[in-house]
Amino acid sequence: MQRHTDGDHPAIADDPWAVCEAIAREHGRTFFLASRFLPRRRRRAILAAYAYCRIADDLVDRSETQSPAAITAALAQWEDELIAPRHPVAIAFAHARKEFDIPVEPVRDLLTGIRMDLAGTRFADWPALYTYAYHVAGTIGVIVAPILGCSDRRAIPMAAELGIAMQLTNILRDIGDDARHGRLYLPLDEIAAFGCDPDGIMRGQPGGRFNELLALQARRARALYASAERGLRALPPRSRLTALVASRLYSEILTELERTNYPVFDTRAYVCASRKLRAAPSILASFARLTLPGRSAQQSAGALAWDGIAMADGPRTPAWQPELPIHG
Repeated sequence: MQRHTDGDHPAIADDPWAVCEAIAREHGRTFFLASRFLPRRRRRAILAAYAYCRIADDLVDRSETQSPAAITAALAQWEDELIAPRHPVAIAFAHARKEFDIPVEPVRDLLTGIRMDLAGTRFADWPALYTYAYHVAGTIGVIVAPILGCSDRRAIPMAAELGIAMQLTNILRDIGDDARHGRLYLPLDEIAAFGCDPDGIMRGQPGGRFNELLALQARRARALYASAERGLRALPPRSRLTALVASRLYSEILTELERTNYPVFDTRAYVCASRKLRAAPSILASFARLTLPGRSAQQSAGALAWDGIAMADGPRTPAWQPELPIHG
């Protein structure tokens, strides 16, 4: 695995934490902004987790210039860095995993999901898409939960839900770009139910009630965001604010898509700085409600009592359920 010292990532490989910060600053603006509310040791650990996952994702996103065999080999090499880290990002991530007892299983699940992208997988229905979204994004919620100081393992499903909601948001935002790269992430049975044509979507001419199909996905994402927020009381206050900022600002992409009637083939929705500032009062009010005394993290998570990962249409449980350590 070569070090990212080219034009994509600054040549600062002597400091692993600085490499991670540079990657997050460049590629994950909302994530990077939200991380600024964290104490230093948690912030650098969460940026290391982001950078490791981002590099893995980039390997597949650059597939137009490399053969599938070469990318598969690069992914295997990047996975090997979990055991014997040499790349500065892998070194930083290894330190973070040791410090916060991050399980390796969700990291490997993430890489499995990224390999699904390489195979050009299409999804027959929502459960199939949900499984994919858990692998490529829900796992990130599980990875960062111990970094954020999650105090109750029953909140893990909600951490995964936040990642899945964000992935579904990405899918809606990127439909046009994905189509131009030969990728389609909408459930095939729902495409048919709304009278749309998968091949037409790839050409930017979906037909049928396409906007209604996208509105269904947006409602599904919003249900996941709302459900995920129920687990935030299991986090200490600064981590709670970090997760809330990330959730609310990312969901603003859905608001922009709805406001503009889903122009997914013409433009890529984004949230400008002024919109983010206007969202601040609502975020702070929600944070205050979550942080008011009277309900403990145990009471909040216990009221949920979820043993499996939940989704808008029913629960789905991963093959493993790691015990989360408590970090104050």
